[in-house]
Amino acid sequence: MAWGLPSTTSLARFCQKLNRRKTLEEPTMETSLRRHLTTLDLTLLGVGGMVGFGLYVLTGTVAKWMAGPAMLVSFSVAAVASLLAALFYAELAVCVPLRGSAYLFTYVFMGELWAFLIGWIMLIQCLLGGSAMARVWSSYLDIIFSHRIQSFTEAHVGIWQLPVLAWYPDFLAAAIILLVLALASCGGRISSWFNHTFSAISLAIITFIIILGFVLARPHNWSTEEGGFAPFGFSGIMAGAATCFYSFVGFGAIAASSKETQNAKQAVPMALAISVGLVAGANILVSTVLTLMVPWHSLDPNLALADAFLQRGYSWAAFIVAAGAICAMSPLLLTIFLFVPRMVCAMAADGLFFQVFAHVHPRTQVPVVSLLVFGVLMAFLALLLDLQALVHFLSIGTLLVLTVLTTSIIILRFQKAPPSSSQGPGSPVGTEQASAPEPGQLRPALRPYLRFLGGCRPGATVAWALGVLLASAITLDGMLVFGDSALHLPPWGYTLLLLLSSATFLLSLLVLGAHQQQRRQDTFQVPMVPLTPALSILLNIFLMLHLSYLAWLYLSICLLTGLAVYFGYGIRHSKENQRERPRLTVPHGSLEEMVPALQPPSQAPAQEPDHTEQPASP
Repeated sequence: MAWGLPSTTSLARFCQKLNRRKTLEEPTMETSLRRHLTTLDLTLLGVGGMVGFGLYVLTGTVAKWMAGPAMLVSFSVAAVASLLAALFYAELAVCVPLRGSAYLFTYVFMGELWAFLIGWIMLIQCLLGGSAMARVWSSYLDIIFSHRIQSFTEAHVGIWQLPVLAWYPDFLAAAIILLVLALASCGGRISSWFNHTFSAISLAIITFIIILGFVLARPHNWSTEEGGFAPFGFSGIMAGAATCFYSFVGFGAIAASSKETQNAKQAVPMALAISVGLVAGANILVSTVLTLMVPWHSLDPNLALADAFLQRGYSWAAFIVAAGAICAMSPLLLTIFLFVPRMVCAMAADGLFFQVFAHVHPRTQVPVVSLLVFGVLMAFLALLLDLQALVHFLSIGTLLVLTVLTTSIIILRFQKAPPSSSQGPGSPVGTEQASAPEPGQLRPALRPYLRFLGGCRPGATVAWALGVLLASAITLDGMLVFGDSALHLPPWGYTLLLLLSSATFLLSLLVLGAHQQQRRQDTFQVPMVPLTPALSILLNIFLMLHLSYLAWLYLSICLLTGLAVYFGYGIRHSKENQRERPRLTVPHGSLEEMVPALQPPSQAPAQEPDHTEQPASP
């Protein structure tokens, strides 16, 4: 039999499989949660999840290799981008009647393939992020022992001079991860005490660093003799902003707690704004004093804060900074161990990942297999990989994940909420009034002027406009970042392409704005949609394009391996695929028809751990 091209029906069915969305179980547990969290509780939760990584891991790398003293501008830009992303994350969280992560939100609003890739990227970046934290933990502990640990390892094991690998195997970093792994397996009670204690100590030491740093400040270190304020120019500042973005990812804990918050519509966005502002302020102040104490080009990128005090002769202060780094990294490491294994377990429970990872201990409700495999693999990476190699991938993965979630906001606003008899009157989904125009249709006031769009089915024009918006955003950002010289275009060609991409972006934005949106009064919604998510997408892609080719190489490898796992296993074993088998002929066409209706509960709560666990990162 000769091989021929697949039929249109087969292609449509295949695309439908890739875009099938998760069927939510009825929220039997979430509706009984007591709303006891205040704005202050949420703010402290967000600050505890964000503070530390940017200060102790990223400041040295960004100051020495990317932005110099202008690192404080990089942190400011990253804070604006992360605040926008946090608001979108909050709206998605209150729209899903279950607690979950970016993986769950993407599965509900965008589809299966995107959800798997988001979960896969989050898994890889948390592996690398946890390994980087452990190496920083080890390096600062080595300072307390006057570098005796490093000297002993180099003397007895030797030095490696290979790209990507560290100079020597960091056995201490691997041991730290295994220790946190054992602590995470004990359950949430010990973990909660551990997190609050170490976070409080870390905040106190950060205050100490800022005060003493300003006392030791030398404005001469920002002079032209030392390279100036922005030695790497605008591109360096933006590359630094893209790298610093990862230091703000802890805001997911705030959005995930919205179901337990008093007056969540006001408390969640306020807590997000305050926590991101406080952490941004701390990062900016520490960045300022770091480059004022010593010249930026003399910093040790792996131990920048402690090294600055050592260069000024304050070894006792360097020991305090080392203690602060240890206290900051410990709860962040524990947070990763509490979040990622449960997300992997949920992916396995959905059939997208190997079923062995879905096993949950019956007594402790800990995903044992996910936790052990994840912890051992992270320890192996911390043992071998260089810190700078680990840092490269972190921000590009986070920016991609949050760009997809931002796109989900536009999809959510312009699609009709699925009807469900199981939802109560207070449920966030489907609370728009029956008399309101259907989302995805042209606004009644604009129909006489846009009659050529009136014949399209609801959602079709929105889908096309969203695709054009994303394509024009990528083109526009590419033109702005690389310029006419890098693209080998004549000046008139560059100007023409820049104007065309800008006009296309604005036109697609206007088309989206001409359509009816969902309006809900009982939950938080991001203002000025689609303008705010479009600007966020534009900014995120702009930052991603400023990252190094190594970051894009890591991302490409990550996506290719993820696609191999999905098409080799996930697409066939997906639970949504099993649900579709009795109904192979499903109509397709509009956005609404692709959203499955809510179904009655049919599984035990332990099978969906990410729906009952509080995620700490997006």
